[in-house]
Amino acid sequence: MDEFIPVSKPSITDLELNYVTKAVKSGWVSSLGSFLTEFEEKFAKYNDVKYAALVSNGTVGLHLALKGYGISSLDEVIIPNFTFIATANAVSYVGAKISLADIDPNSLCLDTDNIKNYITDKTRAIIPVHIYGHPANMNIINEIASENNLIVIEDCAEAHGAAIGGTKVGSFGNCGVFSFYGNKIITTGEGGIITTNDHEFYESIISLRDHAMDKNKRYWHDKIGFNYRMTNLQAALGLAQLERIEEILNRKLEIFIKYKELLGEIHYLKLNQTKIGYKNVYWVIYIIVDNLNLDKRDKLMDNLKRLNIDTRPFFYPISQMMLHDVSHDYKTPVTNQIYSKGIILPSFYDLTDDQITYICSNLLVQINLVIK
Repeated sequence: MDEFIPVSKPSITDLELNYVTKAVKSGWVSSLGSFLTEFEEKFAKYNDVKYAALVSNGTVGLHLALKGYGISSLDEVIIPNFTFIATANAVSYVGAKISLADIDPNSLCLDTDNIKNYITDKTRAIIPVHIYGHPANMNIINEIASENNLIVIEDCAEAHGAAIGGTKVGSFGNCGVFSFYGNKIITTGEGGIITTNDHEFYESIISLRDHAMDKNKRYWHDKIGFNYRMTNLQAALGLAQLERIEEILNRKLEIFIKYKELLGEIHYLKLNQTKIGYKNVYWVIYIIVDNLNLDKRDKLMDNLKRLNIDTRPFFYPISQMMLHDVSHDYKTPVTNQIYSKGIILPSFYDLTDDQITYICSNLLVQINLVIK
């Protein structure tokens, strides 16, 4: 196939162009404007929460959430060892120590059977990550958090619309944080949003995102805040994307079904798994391949790229990068075993069945060549 097939690209239609044009023509192009308010209100409604606060990206959303709940250098925060670095970075921004927990081998989310092993008298919060579009086991996580008086901050960066028993992620914990980066299910280019039912917390974060300016005394600041605001232009794009979210999610599911039709019976590889009662939104479609290691994985990806098929590796374990203040030396055997075997495949909205067939046929040939 002559055309390069990327892992991801956004779906932009006339609706998005129309809304962004309206925002430009309105003159409200910065951090004030009607699209910001409407996007927040409709996103909160979509996720069945009372409040939603737009921010400049998902990482700062996590930072604001931790600041909003007073997490500091005196505290420890549990996160999965298998996640994008932003989850760990946000914890380090507030000076807290990180407890790296292992993952479930099927969902790739936090292993709830072992979370209690990481709780100490300094633990203040848990950040479950709804990895690759599959929800973490929020019912058990909330039970553990309640028993130990812990804050739950859901990292929903990759899981817009994902749900457990009909309840959407971002509404289970004390708050949820979503990303709208260009490769996410819906996008604003860069951007993020924090969802919550906690009014006091909501008031805190909308102040902190705007330099902590006093609501009643302009240019007066009694604490250190941040410039973490989203622009009206971005919100216009995001609102249009939100209005199309079910269409986008349905297409994601169709793409996964096609991959499953072609790869689901191959005994040496495993596609995304979905637990009963969970809605997986398939932010990415991945395979885990038996007998693959880092060298073979990289060779496989290089071979596919020469065939105009883009791929991505799994996230590396946070523990291997030695960047953060980690509070323990617990082992995470599932994380350490899986990350080198995983490859992310193209799954963007406009991916055709013919392209998926081309990807799968070449993938199987190259796997057989590499793992011999």
